[in-house]
Amino acid sequence: MSLEMLIQKIKPLNQVAMTEAQRHLDDLTKPPGSLGVLETIGKHLAGIYGAIPSATPKKTIVLMAGDHGVVAEGVSAFPSEVTLQMVANFANGGAGINVLARHAGVELVCVDVGIAGNPPDLPNLRRCKVAYGTKNMARGPAMTQEQAVRAILTGADLVGELAAAGTGIVGTGEMGIGNTTSSAALIAVFSGMPPADVVGRGTGLNDRQLERKIRVVEQAIAVNRPRREDPLDALAKLGGLEIAGLTGVILGAAANRMPVVIDGFISGAAAVVAGEICPLAKEYMLGSHLSEEPGHKIMLEYLGLEPILMMRFRLGEGTGAALGMFVVDAAVKIMNEMATFSQAGVAGKVSGSDG
Repeated sequence: MSLEMLIQKIKPLNQVAMTEAQRHLDDLTKPPGSLGVLETIGKHLAGIYGAIPSATPKKTIVLMAGDHGVVAEGVSAFPSEVTLQMVANFANGGAGINVLARHAGVELVCVDVGIAGNPPDLPNLRRCKVAYGTKNMARGPAMTQEQAVRAILTGADLVGELAAAGTGIVGTGEMGIGNTTSSAALIAVFSGMPPADVVGRGTGLNDRQLERKIRVVEQAIAVNRPRREDPLDALAKLGGLEIAGLTGVILGAAANRMPVVIDGFISGAAAVVAGEICPLAKEYMLGSHLSEEPGHKIMLEYLGLEPILMMRFRLGEGTGAALGMFVVDAAVKIMNEMATFSQAGVAGKVSGSDG
């Protein structure tokens, strides 16, 4: 499938189903709107699926892994080898995302879309390498547009496979040393905000290292001159292969009429790119949490998303998405298991009453 064909498959939400969902929510034994975000999610899901979901969907997080050449500029507190080492940790079930995915009943699929080395044979690791990491964006384009598109389609094709196997909701996760630098550069370009306002400490930089990271992002934008009106140009020049892969995951979810739960800062960069490529894709996104990275709030506002949770997370990996999916399950159960006023024999609100 081409990128153009993928975009053409993305359609608006079903407004009739959303109206019916709102009517059902208002008939449940509670004051209207009193379950807040759970009601918003329930109505949103109806618009995506075309009907009120009758059961909690099968949940899968796609964790894309890739390395970044910009690490050579000293923008991370950890070396690039950690990407490969953490992928092994994911495969062996020992990372934070593994714990939270098990807790939330989420399947985790890890994808090598751009790791600099070759991982050993690992359980549940998909080998979809587009390149052995990106080039140093501070010196020139991180990748070619062809590589960016290949990574996007890799993510979209994988979501198509997952949908065919029964997945009904996907979450985004990532691993890639240096990827907060790339993500900061992307949101600076699309939002028009200065790098100093969107660059964060990532893996735990000190003040001197943070200043260097800001300068590197400024240099990358100046050297590459990415075109804001051309999201593929910006993605190729400043992005990462795992960010491109997640862009495809998000577009693929929308094309398959599935909600996609966006994790943190890096996933947010992919969501911004996906929304620029196809604005309709934003209708399928759910914001899981608000990251401690300063640019994440700007990303969510840019996308028009409200975070479900406030957890002070800054780990990535899909950890926020896993917990967000847990809340989505709660919204579906409210829609299906809570009695209506007529079923429970409870009187509704008296007309004209203040409560």
